[in-house]
Amino acid sequence: MKLRYCAWLRDSMGCASEHIVLPNEVKNVGMLLDWLPTQDERFKSAFKYIDVVLISVNLRYADRDHPVQDQDEVILAPPIAGG
Repeated sequence: MKLRYCAWLRDSMGCASEHIVLPNEVKNVGMLLDWLPTQDERFKSAFKYIDVVLISVNLRYADRDHPVQDQDEVILAPPIAGG
């Protein structure tokens, strides 16, 4: 699976994207978001405010119930405010 990070998540993760191997038990976006922080301290720290982040799977908005697979691209994009 390819993970892409936008805005402050990109800065927190230290990269714009990366590939991960999705475990068999992770079947949807919610499970992915719950699993990632258990894998690496970067995720644990960066995902502190994950509830405000918009998720897309293969360029389509996705909620926590949306299915995910190894060949998917998941984009994590925090809301951005201008001023």
